[in-house]
Order: sequence, then C-alpha cells, then structure tokens
Amino acid sequence: MSILGVTLVLFLLGIIGWLVINANKLGQYFRESVEVRAYLRSSDVTSQDSTAIVNYIAQQPYVRQYTYVTKEAAKKQYLEDGNQDWAGVLDENPLPNSINFKLKNEYVQSDTLANIEKTIEANPLISDVQYPKELVTNLNKNINRISLILLVLAVILAVVVIILIDNTIRLAMFSNRFLIKTMQMVGATRMFIAKPLNVRAIVNGAISATIAIILVYCLTLAAESFLPELRALNDTKTLILLFIALLIIGIAITLFSTYRSVRKYLRMKLDELY
Repeated sequence: MSILGVTLVLFLLGIIGWLVINANKLGQYFRESVEVRAYLRSSDVTSQDSTAIVNYIAQQPYVRQYTYVTKEAAKKQYLEDGNQDWAGVLDENPLPNSINFKLKNEYVQSDTLANIEKTIEANPLISDVQYPKELVTNLNKNINRISLILLVLAVILAVVVIILIDNTIRLAMFSNRFLIKTMQMVGATRMFIAKPLNVRAIVNGAISATIAIILVYCLTLAAESFLPELRALNDTKTLILLFIALLIIGIAITLFSTYRSVRKYLRMKLDELY
C-alpha cells in the first residue's frame, strides 16, 4: 500500500511536470512560427543586390529559417488565398520581392523585433518590414501567464507530494515500531536496525518511481495518439530529465521519511509505543 500511495502522488507530480514541459515547448513553437517579411524595392534592385541582401539576412544570429519569395511566387500565393486576379486591371505585378524569415525563440520579443525592424529598414534595398506586432505582444503575455500558473501549481503540488509521501511512509513504519524497539532492547545497534529498513525504503521508492514513470510515459503516448500535433512538441531529453527527477524524488523522500521514523521510535520509551 505504501508503494501504491507513493506511486500515485509521483504520477500526479509527473503529469504536472509534463504539462510544464509542453507549455514551454508550445510557447517556443508559437514564437518560432512568427514570420517577418522584408520587402525589397521594386526599382533599381538587381539580381546581385537581391543575393547580397538575402545573404546578409541569412547570416544574422536571430534568423532561424528564411525564404526568398519572388514577385511571381507572391502572386501565386495571393491567388491561392482566394483573392481576385488583377490581370484585367493592371499590366504589371504590383507585389514586390520579399525575404520571409522566422526568428529564433529568444528573439521574439516586442523590443527586440522593433530593433531588428529598424536595422533592416536602414538598408536602402529594403522598402518595408512587416510582422504581426499585436500577435507578438499578446503571445508573450499569454505564454508568460500560463507558464507562471503552471509553475505555481508545480511548486504547490511538489510540496503536497512531499507531505503525502512522508505521511505514507510514516504510517507504514508505524506497524514496525515494536520490531524496531525489540531489536534495540536486545542490543542491536542503531545502524544494524536502520540498514535493512533504509534498503527497503530505497527499493520501494525506486519501484514506486518506476511505475509512475511508466504511467506518465503511457499517458504521453496516449495524448500524442489523440492529438498528433503534440509530437511536434516532443522533447525526449527534457522528458528523460523529468523521469530522472521522479526517480530521485521517490527514493530520496522515502529514504528520508524512513530514517526519521526509525530515529523517532528508537528514542521513544516502550510505554509510548502504545
């Protein structure tokens, strides 16, 4: 029963940890989906100038990926979006060539994007730079708010988990109080008494954590089967770190609680055990 109790609380802690990881990855995914468009001037821009400005933007540290969009490609996308063709009205394609690029996660901030916009617009070959400013502002606010809420929940649940595991182990040790006292009365040393109980605590904590890890992993697989989009957020390295943390927490808390209980009953008088 103690193994089952520890497993359940570690499972809850693992779920919260998984949600925190996914929230961070989801925020990073949305930030890296923000696209910035740098439009080239229609006149006096040669192919060499276009190549030069593309190479310049591609070498910037904030660029994650980029695409050079020609006037013809821009028109094709314009028509695919359901817009009306202007062939009967205009003789030339009014859409400019552009360099569309997406930023790395850490650069998707309002002030950083404003500086990037000014720097690129200072180039005489660029006529305009556009990106969804309101979306970036609201996106960062919402991501920060959600991350803070999940972090607070994780801290609260971690405290609750520690208390529940400690109480579970103390109740389990309560049934061994007479055995501990009897061994002490026949001359067994404190180390001799505590060693087998500590070893069992380590084993039980490892078993509980392992079962909790398996349950959390199965939950992630089930969630990804229902929502395939979650696979894009899958971070194996972070998930492994979460599992290692659950294993350490499970062993550490059960061992500490067992150690406390053994010391408590060794210090108590025989009459107090009743």
